[in-house]
Amino acid sequence: MTFTRRDFLRATTCAAVGTTSIVRTLFDLGSIAAAAERPGRSHGANTAAGDYKALVCVFLYGGNDGNNLLVPRSGADYTQYAAGRGGLALPQGSLLPITPITNDGRAWGLHPKMTGLQGLFAQHRMAILANVGPLVAPLTRDQFLNGTVAAPPQLFSHSDQQVHWQTSIPDQAPRTGWGGRTADLLHSLNGNAQVSMSMSLAGSNVFQVGDLVTQYQLSTGGSIGLDNFTDGPNGDPVSRAIRSLLANQTGSLLVGAAGGVTQRALDNNQLLQSALDQAPALNTVFPDSYLGAQLQMVARLISVRAALGLSRQVFFCAADGYDTHGDQLATQDVLLDDLSTSLTAFYAATNELAVAPNVTTFTASDFGRTLPGNGGGSDHGWGSHQLIVGGAVQGGDLYGHVPTLVVEGPDDSGEGRWIPTTSVDEYSATLARWFGVGATDLGAIFPNLGRFNTPNLGFMG
Repeated sequence: MTFTRRDFLRATTCAAVGTTSIVRTLFDLGSIAAAAERPGRSHGANTAAGDYKALVCVFLYGGNDGNNLLVPRSGADYTQYAAGRGGLALPQGSLLPITPITNDGRAWGLHPKMTGLQGLFAQHRMAILANVGPLVAPLTRDQFLNGTVAAPPQLFSHSDQQVHWQTSIPDQAPRTGWGGRTADLLHSLNGNAQVSMSMSLAGSNVFQVGDLVTQYQLSTGGSIGLDNFTDGPNGDPVSRAIRSLLANQTGSLLVGAAGGVTQRALDNNQLLQSALDQAPALNTVFPDSYLGAQLQMVARLISVRAALGLSRQVFFCAADGYDTHGDQLATQDVLLDDLSTSLTAFYAATNELAVAPNVTTFTASDFGRTLPGNGGGSDHGWGSHQLIVGGAVQGGDLYGHVPTLVVEGPDDSGEGRWIPTTSVDEYSATLARWFGVGATDLGAIFPNLGRFNTPNLGFMG
């Protein structure tokens, strides 16, 4: 399995379990608290007692070049694409044909390494959302160039755009993520579950930062816990001594609080590891990659949801290497092959577990990339295409607006960087609505949603 140094650093940034989030909310979290306390709150029309739903975010760190993920195949459209891309253009005959349900007369193809996802698209289990990205408000090329409508700050910066994607509030300082705010609103659906509904397989992230629900971080091997700690009556003397010390009441608020956090972390680790030890073996074969291993562990965690008392879960996975300034064609072959194989295997695992309609996986990335190449690669862009996979997805279709692939064209902010025509707010709100957030409560999670026209993009059933 490929596991880079950056993967390791990201996965070990924060403590494994039970860690209170450092950053707190900026906007008025009273609105979330009020929504959570209302009778019949935010459960959506299709939510019933005992049901289960999971959102799985797959973040592609570095900025995936969507211009080579979805490519026009027809004569004039392909010619326009090839002229703009230059040496980065994929051969027309290599593209994997797809036929969207909503046919506008254009022919489309996927990157040649995405055979698995081509199959899911044909089965209507994958949708493509075109040209989506962070926006403060709807924005045209003229408005952007003239500065008459605000754009998200620090465009084309990796760290800033990652945060904008994960918070869905680009015009405010980052405090909480939209996944964390969603978990805050719906955590009561999990009853008395002792393990967090927000689980990360890729280390700390802003997406899952909430005010009430904290991230539970795991490795691809399971719960991290303490090295060489043996819990239970058969534990070693040092482990038993640690438990004994944690049980002592010192009278110090600070020591007591720290001890409480540690004890909860140990308890949660024991609970989760015990549940995973009883997880059924999966027949689905996952690729031998870091992303494949993350999604395989997510599938195992879903399989023990009943033992953990969870009916709602939010997962975060990630893949690195998408900052393709050079050697892009060869690099993207490897990356998109892994992405396609991993997502296809994960969907197969949800089918094996009979939860495919209950689990929705979606991609996100820093930004797209420039249409023209810089030699062997491409530079930082803005809007890009994203993928949504699951049994409840209204798949086999292309949503949103594919930009006109012309530098200085109507969708270009400059140098072939597409101005998004769909906002992260609209994308995320569509997912949150399916997850169980009531229509009247979407504003508590996405305070800028009212600025946009389409709070439900229609790609979820």
